[in-house]
Amino acid sequence: QVQLVESGGGLVQAGGSLRLFCAASGRAFSSYVMSWFRQAPGKEREFVAAITWVGTATHYADSVKGRFTISRDNAKNTVYLQMNSLKPDDTAVYYCAAGTSWDISGKVVADVEKYDYWGQGTQVTVSS
Repeated sequence: QVQLVESGGGLVQAGGSLRLFCAASGRAFSSYVMSWFRQAPGKEREFVAAITWVGTATHYADSVKGRFTISRDNAKNTVYLQMNSLKPDDTAVYYCAAGTSWDISGKVVADVEKYDYWGQGTQVTVSS
């Protein structure tokens, strides 16, 4: 079992920045691919970013590429999402997820069904 707890969300103006945190406890954190997803009201949960077990590779959704950065610190059992140049369209509940699959194309890591554990989410609201 892995427990995931997100934090760092809040209200920010367009163009601003936020850093999200996901703290993990339970089984070996470094055994998992870690990802961030988001879900806006009335929309399906969508992939944001993913990082390999030891942080050697990443994938990003096209909508956040160049603005968001995912990273992890396995010594602290934490994954981060640095969000810059935020837009109102980034408003959503952000979830971190742990899974065991990775692929070069990014199609597998973008699939919500490939993840075993989820956090409870943290709200990000970007005002215009």
